[in-house]
Amino acid sequence: MSIIVWNCRGLGNLRTGKELEVVTREKDPSVVFLAETWADEARLKEIKHNISFENLFFVDRNNRGGGLAMYWRNSIDVTVESFSKNHIDAIVNKGKEDAWRFTGFYGEPVTHKRFESWDMLRQLNNRFHLPWLCAGDFNEIVSSTEKLGGNNRSHSQMQLFRDVIDECGFIDLGYDGSPCTWQKHFVDGHSIWERLDRGMANNEWFLKFAGTKIYHLSSNNSDHCPLWIIPDGLEVPQITKPFRFEEMWLADRGCTEIVEAVWASHEEAEPTVKVTRKIKKCGKELHAWN
Repeated sequence: MSIIVWNCRGLGNLRTGKELEVVTREKDPSVVFLAETWADEARLKEIKHNISFENLFFVDRNNRGGGLAMYWRNSIDVTVESFSKNHIDAIVNKGKEDAWRFTGFYGEPVTHKRFESWDMLRQLNNRFHLPWLCAGDFNEIVSSTEKLGGNNRSHSQMQLFRDVIDECGFIDLGYDGSPCTWQKHFVDGHSIWERLDRGMANNEWFLKFAGTKIYHLSSNNSDHCPLWIIPDGLEVPQITKPFRFEEMWLADRGCTEIVEAVWASHEEAEPTVKVTRKIKKCGKELHAWN
């Protein structure tokens, strides 16, 4: 099971919708949380069909901006507990021993109103005592090291974010991939990169999902990158490379003798498997020798 969290910056763009289809097909998440959908109910339902999900909960856009959506498959039991223009809070396996909580979050984009988002997090923190994952676009950084280019971020502004993280008992889950999740490029040639998107969790979450991984994926159609969150810490699937015989190995007399000896044997195990193993070993020895 995994989760995709993404500020998609508008699902009205057909290319963004197609990119979401590709991501969900490749990563096969059980839950998808989207911020800044900029879409109406009809478009959100169309997206649900296109990505082959059975369930949808959404928060209406504000005029042409904002909007949140959470999609999930029937294979996971999700109960939405509360929502606002900045969050969708849900419990997975509610009422069961293995219940946990996921909050998709979108921080207030207007700087002087951002305290409203932090107050919302404080309220959410007091509602349940479950393993809790909170992820999304927080529109804020915790340190100047999370920003490259542009003006320096106000220390007091970052401190307000750090304060609410501490009050909620959140621990940053870290990431694999590019250090910044948002970028902006200007016509004069300068650019800004920041880590605005992240996943955080409480101590109960770490006790339940100690190996949680977050991967920063790339995007061609949004200025934010999607987050791919794997709660159980499963490794990213790797494509196994097929074994290829190197003809140069036969130049070594010892390798030729190994191959001939194995083919000539009449042991019960499959000879092709044994040959492959022997050749691989021989190849490694050759590379080491060279």
